[in-house]
Amino acid sequence: MKFNLHSYHLVDMSPWPLTGSLSALLLTGGLVNWFHFYSMDVLCLGIIGTLLTMVQWWRDVVRESTFQGLHTTKVVSGLKWGMILFIVSEVMFFFSFFWAFFHSSLSPCVELGMMWPPTGVDPFDPMLVPMLNTSVLLTSGCTVVWAHYSLIEDDRSDLIQSLGITIFLGFYFTVLQAFEYYEASFTIADSVYGCTFFVATGFHGLHVIIGTLFLSVCMLRVLKGHFSMEHHFGFEAAAWYWHFVDVVWLFLYISIYWWGS
Repeated sequence: MKFNLHSYHLVDMSPWPLTGSLSALLLTGGLVNWFHFYSMDVLCLGIIGTLLTMVQWWRDVVRESTFQGLHTTKVVSGLKWGMILFIVSEVMFFFSFFWAFFHSSLSPCVELGMMWPPTGVDPFDPMLVPMLNTSVLLTSGCTVVWAHYSLIEDDRSDLIQSLGITIFLGFYFTVLQAFEYYEASFTIADSVYGCTFFVATGFHGLHVIIGTLFLSVCMLRVLKGHFSMEHHFGFEAAAWYWHFVDVVWLFLYISIYWWGS
């Protein structure tokens, strides 16, 4: 029998970092292959490998935290700092997009017609679908706070209801953004405006999808009774991530949709 004489969690050997790296390589190579040769075989293999790695790795983490009791106070503290630093890195990631946008929009060059938006680009009306998307995300921020409060108060009924509403709003936002892309009068190839618009909003949309999956996993764990009033950092991490997604969208709406149009 093995006894731990410390409060830290020394993880066991796991194949998932290796399979995750190989799947990410296949995913990236598959995208390049798809762009150049229109073949999705490698891309699909990378997607399947990534999804399987995610499921297996999450299963191990859930088992360690919920059933084996390995997530002590010190371990949870380390996980919190890890999540905070991850969100900070994501802030820097989006900061680069805003830098590119403002660098081009504040001093448009001759190739852009010395104006912003560039000549020939018809931007979206910020008071239509973008405003609706803003309302959807702000509402989802309120419902995820409601879910967190319900979890702390051990109100299972309100927790399931509020978390379900948040997941639905995240899915609804994705549908609206897909509709917006479909109706766009410009493409990612239309000058720096199209490039910065689709890269910034596209990566934000990807983060919304990831956040929705994150909250969906939390919903499954809620239904299985994995969270308690004292032990629920998995949900807190998802809520932090969702608030980050909300804040980034506010900056996107104000700068790219409203000011940039």
